[in-house]
Amino acid sequence: MKNYTRFVKPVYMVVLINLIGFLLLYMYSKPNNNINNNITIFAGFSVIALICLTYALILKLEMGDEYLFLIVSMLMSIGIIMLYRLDRNLAQKQIIWLAVGIIMFFACYFAYLKLNIWYKVAYLYPIVSYILFIITIVFGGGKRGANNWIAIGHINVQLSEIIKVLYIFFLASYYTDPDKFRDCTIAVKRLKIKINISKQWIFIALNYIFIGFLFLQRELGTAFLFFGVFIFFLFIFGSKISTLVFNAIIACIGLVFSYFYFYHIRVRFDTWINPWSDISNKGYQITQSLFAIGSGGFFGTGLGLGRPDFVPEVHTDFIFSAICEEMGIFGGIAVIFLFFIFAYRGFKISLMVKETFDRIVALGITLMFALQTFIILGGVIKLIPLTGITLPFISYGGSSLVSGFISLGILQAISKKA
Repeated sequence: MKNYTRFVKPVYMVVLINLIGFLLLYMYSKPNNNINNNITIFAGFSVIALICLTYALILKLEMGDEYLFLIVSMLMSIGIIMLYRLDRNLAQKQIIWLAVGIIMFFACYFAYLKLNIWYKVAYLYPIVSYILFIITIVFGGGKRGANNWIAIGHINVQLSEIIKVLYIFFLASYYTDPDKFRDCTIAVKRLKIKINISKQWIFIALNYIFIGFLFLQRELGTAFLFFGVFIFFLFIFGSKISTLVFNAIIACIGLVFSYFYFYHIRVRFDTWINPWSDISNKGYQITQSLFAIGSGGFFGTGLGLGRPDFVPEVHTDFIFSAICEEMGIFGGIAVIFLFFIFAYRGFKISLMVKETFDRIVALGITLMFALQTFIILGGVIKLIPLTGITLPFISYGGSSLVSGFISLGILQAISKKA
């Protein structure tokens, strides 16, 4: 009972944010007679009910670090409120995906704890991932320069979001027991020579196959994300300087190739260097993003009082611009701090848990979220070239949200062991 009263109070802040946000949305939409305001009230209470019910179950079942879900629920609440302000139809779909994500959260939590096979099937993760990549390339459709969507009925699914989790498990399996990967020898009979390939280079080659498939899909933002996680793992687990230099050279070659081969990458890089040279065409998106962030000031224009609709793709890649415009720079900083706290707790779980596989999975999931956040926020504020990936738990997208909750469920399970 003591622990329950200790952790029940922070959820009040999440509930309060939702109440204020949806009340403002209700007031904003009231003058428009074409909008059914009862739906706004129902949507708000649906989000609050899902959050409170999930949090109560986490406390009741003693599922580990309660703050993980609280942080995510705050990010998610900000995202849904902003989506509802931008496009209520998308927001209502996002609430449905939230319910699906919470179901997957509990399913993955219990599956990870009950099954003890995750580190034993190292080769299964790349095989399944490559099959999903091939399915996407053969049957997938294109959107904004990338060929990364599979249509299942009326639902578009991004399989690379699921592959993110498989990729983390693949990395964890290798570093838990590298002996699962064996050295191999390739004999060239005509030249009468034998080439010995160490297991480390086999591991590196498998990683580049992941990245290569993402290049084939033209999903270069996710490729950059995978490569970043891969380099961090090489550094953390003490790879030789020569190995890091080799991979850095490969990265530079890949960047040069992407610039000259992919038109949309060349456009993004050029607009990053100087978006003002073509402000009405190629540089329109990033300049409107900067204008939106600047016009919000410290405290924002107020929910429903800005013009974030001037920014293309504001509900996905550029939702942070909308948050800064209507909730202010302080609102944007609050979002960044929430991600910092989430990363801190994730790294803390990784350090506290005893099992090597659990430790590496927790590290990988936290790194994946942290790098993804940095990449998309850096693109929105013109710190780095835009890559076109989602802001975790905030941007619109069912695949991204469900994948995020799958990862959160696994991290929650690991925190239970810590």
